[in-house]
Amino acid sequence: MPRVKSFSRSLESFFRRIWEFIYSFRKIFIIWSILTIFIIVGFALGLDKKAIAFFAIIFALISQAFLGLINLIALIPLVGPLIAKVLALPIYWILNALGYFISLIAIKKGFSKEVVNYRVLTIVFLVGVATGFVIGKLI
Repeated sequence: MPRVKSFSRSLESFFRRIWEFIYSFRKIFIIWSILTIFIIVGFALGLDKKAIAFFAIIFALISQAFLGLINLIALIPLVGPLIAKVLALPIYWILNALGYFISLIAIKKGFSKEVVNYRVLTIVFLVGVATGFVIGKLI
């Protein structure tokens, strides 16, 4: 019988820790839930995809949903803080924004097929920068 009580206590402790984690990050979970519901309802109602994306991004920026997501990523042991550092680097944001502006100019000039290849290369480059930063810090 003592084994059952021990297992019961450890299970109760486990669920208590999960509840404390969810409670401490409740605002982030609520914001992302609202954002997800908004996007799903927008698609279900047949709203314009660009309008849904615009309002979702504005809501996420105002509510600091992206910052909360980076905080959750930073909780991952060992690599989480490194990934959070990379995502917070200003040069990372500038390179990504520059890629979008160049994409807009190229699309206006009629190079839409080439833009897809360019954006894929940009994403691969940014993922490579993030991966290289994490591996470099670990070594």
